[in-house]
Amino acid sequence: MKSAIYLGKENIKIQELPISQLGDYDVLIKNIYSSICGTDVAVYKYGGNTGHRITIGKEFGHETVSRIVAVGDKVTEFSVGERVYPYPLFATGDTSRAGTIGGFSEYIKIPNAKRNHSLYEVDDSISDKMACLIEPFTVGCRAARRGQPKRDEKFVVFGCGTIGIASAITLKYFGAKKVMICDISDFRLNIAKELGFEICNTSMCDFTRKAIDYFGTAHSLRGLVADIDGFIDASGAKEILDFFMEQGKIESRFVSVAVNKAIRDIDLLHLTYSQKSIIGSGGYMPEDVTDVMNIMKSGKWDIEKIITHEFPLTEIDRAIQTAGNTNIALNVTIKF
Repeated sequence: MKSAIYLGKENIKIQELPISQLGDYDVLIKNIYSSICGTDVAVYKYGGNTGHRITIGKEFGHETVSRIVAVGDKVTEFSVGERVYPYPLFATGDTSRAGTIGGFSEYIKIPNAKRNHSLYEVDDSISDKMACLIEPFTVGCRAARRGQPKRDEKFVVFGCGTIGIASAITLKYFGAKKVMICDISDFRLNIAKELGFEICNTSMCDFTRKAIDYFGTAHSLRGLVADIDGFIDASGAKEILDFFMEQGKIESRFVSVAVNKAIRDIDLLHLTYSQKSIIGSGGYMPEDVTDVMNIMKSGKWDIEKIITHEFPLTEIDRAIQTAGNTNIALNVTIKF
């Protein structure tokens, strides 16, 4: 099989690898589409230890939809031809490889395959292209869930990448009344607008004024502010948490889903008296897979619109470079 092998900063080679032999309870899947994650872009641009734990000299990629092409002699839960989503945490039998299951390889062996654990069936109503977004959408779904949304609440999402848009869509699915998406890329924001969201380019627009106009006002310890119940940070810019601490209303929540190693000082007394919350969100759980599948089956949002580019595996370098250019791309996929 052809496989993209990570060899370090800006160094990926397509190599021929043997297809793994199957044990009695193993399943072999062939990838159909794989999406490029922001962490794939990070390790490509800057080298190891800047995203998922990707090992030099090994396969990588983890956002994929696949089809079963072979099963072990004692497999009864799966059949050849079934279209599946490999759940990265359990797909390879090694939880440390959740970000490197082989999404940029033609085939993946799923050891001791279990339905709704390492492999999930993909409904026929979900297209192949949309299905390769299940993994990043589960991350966005988890972030939305961690924001503890209640029906008719109001949220702002910072970061108009796949996870930010997934968070926004999930918030609407959970019953949020108003959701605004903020970014500095007009290209990406225009896609969010086409999906039905209020948008704000924070490099060109006075966010405070626009937020008050859109959400109305509420009380904070420091006076009237925009009436925002939850802030989702899918960007990681320092200013976002600063703004929440300064302008968040009483009892508002802040969810950090962006990959960010920064050490921050927090005014705990202010946090206490304002009864605000700072919440972390990383990864996803099986319940997020279920919700994402239901969102995609609902047909309420044209989710494929998020995919702006498609490349063959042989052009993975160009694909990752394109994915890193927020002025021309949103989600970029590899088609097998």
